[in-house]
Amino acid sequence: MALSFEQARACVLREVSAGRGSLPTEQIPSLEAAGRVLAEEITADRDYPPFPRSARDGFAVRASDLPGELHVIGEVRAGEVFRGLVGPGGAVEIMTGAPLPEGADAVVMVEHTERAGDRIKVARSLQSGENFNAQGIEARHGSVVLSPGRRLGFAEIALLAMVGRECSTVYKRPRVAILPTGDEIVEAGQQPEPFQIRNSNAWSMAVQVARAGGDPRILPIARDNYESTRHLIEQGLDADLLLLSGGVSAGKYDIVERVLADLGAKFFFDRVLVQPGQPLVFGTVHEKFFFGLPGNPASTMVTFEVFARAAVELLGGAQEAPLRLLQAQLSKDLRQKPGLTRFLPAQVSADGSTVAPEPWQGSGDLNSLARANAFLVIEPDRESWAAGDLIRVLLK
Repeated sequence: MALSFEQARACVLREVSAGRGSLPTEQIPSLEAAGRVLAEEITADRDYPPFPRSARDGFAVRASDLPGELHVIGEVRAGEVFRGLVGPGGAVEIMTGAPLPEGADAVVMVEHTERAGDRIKVARSLQSGENFNAQGIEARHGSVVLSPGRRLGFAEIALLAMVGRECSTVYKRPRVAILPTGDEIVEAGQQPEPFQIRNSNAWSMAVQVARAGGDPRILPIARDNYESTRHLIEQGLDADLLLLSGGVSAGKYDIVERVLADLGAKFFFDRVLVQPGQPLVFGTVHEKFFFGLPGNPASTMVTFEVFARAAVELLGGAQEAPLRLLQAQLSKDLRQKPGLTRFLPAQVSADGSTVAPEPWQGSGDLNSLARANAFLVIEPDRESWAAGDLIRVLLK
């Protein structure tokens, strides 16, 4: 059945989320966990900050003493503790990150003071609590600082270090089998005949899978016959997800769907109203999800990004798999035939404010795809846009 772009994407998210079951996990060094999805709850091992911490270079004071002239009774810097007490009319010189001395309840910035020897003059007032971070204001001991399902980036890795977690439990990367099909395909290192093409789709999909958090495994090329295709599909079903490229159109030698059907596949859809990439198959066989992606390079790349990428992310433990969409102003007029959601190569400006369609020669034009840094998302019910109109953009 043919689905709209929105219907097909919703189907993928719904079926993979419901059918992924209990995902395997592993414990790895936290420093190696960037890009992985957390599989455990992380709690604070103490209050953060663990003491009232100065947020400025200046003087720890009692707010009730200001404005006024104060006596400097000492100094404290980060990594030290002032052992005395700040009493009436007293001040302690303090550096950013140092613990607030007992008795003080504010920090006056050094640039707001005039110093002469051990005396400072402050001409302004302060509120109690100014210019320092109270103990536990960032996180209380035992509170949750990271929840399962969170993809770990540099800030999250720093947080793991802060709470002393040298190792973390993460979801395993889903193993993704990539199966290119077609008699016209040869490996990248071979010299093709004039009627042949090199196996670029497997390479692009391997990069896309890895970028989505999966472990790509490229299988040999399946030839356009039943035995070769079935043998390699059965190999691919050892992985957590099978991606096929080509062989899903209506041609005489497009036999992927027949092989999958003979293996007992359940098909959720076999056509989506998008361009490039209408002949797109999604289903399950032997309790494994599969996508039959179209064989043209743009079709393969686009349908992976908007459909299959979500499956890789969800099978890797992610709770959500949003598209990387933004809105930008068109740099020139645009007309398209309505009826399909189209994804056209484009260039987004460095600040993300404007976008220009990239000239291209169809879904086999890899040069255009390599030049582009995004895809225009053309709505199916609209025929024309004027320069300056806002339009949706899918980032590469």
